[in-house]
Amino acid sequence: MNDKFRLGVFNTQPPQCYTGGVERRIKEVTHRLASQVDITVFSGTKAGFKALTIVNGVNIVPLCSTDRKYPLDSWTFNRSAARTFFDVDIYEAHNDSGYGLFTSLRRRGVKEPCIHTIHGVLAEEVNQAKLTGYASFQGRVVNYFMDYLARVEKKTAMEADLIVTISEYSFEKIQMLYDIAPEKIRIVSNGVDTEKYSPKENQAELKRGFGLREGSPVVLFVGNLIPRKGLMYLIEAAQRVVKTYLDTQFIIVGDGPLRVQLIDKLIDVNLLGNFTFMSGLTDDELAAMYGCSDVFVLPSIQEGQGIVLLEALSSGKPVVAFDIGGVNEVVINGETGLLARNRNSEELAEALLRLLGNFELRQRLGLAGRRVIEDNFTWDICARKMLKVYTEALEGRS
Repeated sequence: MNDKFRLGVFNTQPPQCYTGGVERRIKEVTHRLASQVDITVFSGTKAGFKALTIVNGVNIVPLCSTDRKYPLDSWTFNRSAARTFFDVDIYEAHNDSGYGLFTSLRRRGVKEPCIHTIHGVLAEEVNQAKLTGYASFQGRVVNYFMDYLARVEKKTAMEADLIVTISEYSFEKIQMLYDIAPEKIRIVSNGVDTEKYSPKENQAELKRGFGLREGSPVVLFVGNLIPRKGLMYLIEAAQRVVKTYLDTQFIIVGDGPLRVQLIDKLIDVNLLGNFTFMSGLTDDELAAMYGCSDVFVLPSIQEGQGIVLLEALSSGKPVVAFDIGGVNEVVINGETGLLARNRNSEELAEALLRLLGNFELRQRLGLAGRRVIEDNFTWDICARKMLKVYTEALEGRS
């Protein structure tokens, strides 16, 4: 007799084809719960994903969408989801994936509970983007659609039975910007694979594998190249850093609409030779890249939490970031990293210089960060907490 409940997870991008934070969470949590829960992930037909796939005991089913860029892919996926019948006991939609689905279910008389998992609050992301004056035309177009999607995200949150989010910061913003009662929200932080993302002893060998200079310091960034990631502030800080450490290598792992604009800026300030752009790294390659770095930097001006922060700390690397909500719940200033005032590139540069010039400090902060991750931010912890949320949702409908 199969007494597992059936969970349907909805996300525009198939988790087995992408390495973004949302996809990593879906992949890691569903893998850990597959023996206890009958899970099906419904994703858009992107990156060549066209047929039913089983990954770690989890069914991944394609729903028709376009393979074009955000937000058109989201719109077509969500239209497909709203028109499809699903035989599940719980519906879980991530971010703006599945908007319209909850409304469609209620109109059809479906009573099963709906959970809305919000990783980063879109309305807050839009607010922060409006404060950034250097967005490209394409970036402004994206922000226009994000403004619309933020309104949709609010509607979805209001229709959901429960909301899951990843940090105290997002918990507060959902209440403030979406007018949601706190009793409806559950905080389940992201996690990290502490075996894969672990301190590495062979830094020189790893550097050679990526073609990096062995004797030069490496500052690593991982994330989408979008306005809220604050990469222009990193470029401003880098101009100061290279005056002291001329051969510093800044590695940018990720892609996005700001790539061309960032490269143009680097050419203008004569720093292109200090920056290397990479994308499409596998999980193993990304773990090795953390091992190459001396310092991890995340100059985001808005961040729900940031899985990359967890990965960097788990890898034993000190973090430099802006002192903003979500980030400062993970990075403890002076203990696991150094925090600068938001949008202050001078303080960002000072923090980088302080760490690059002090090996013992880097080691101490890195070891402390690893301990914080082991105690609080593993995927096993995340999965156990999510199972409690699913059980609560089912009991609320019984």
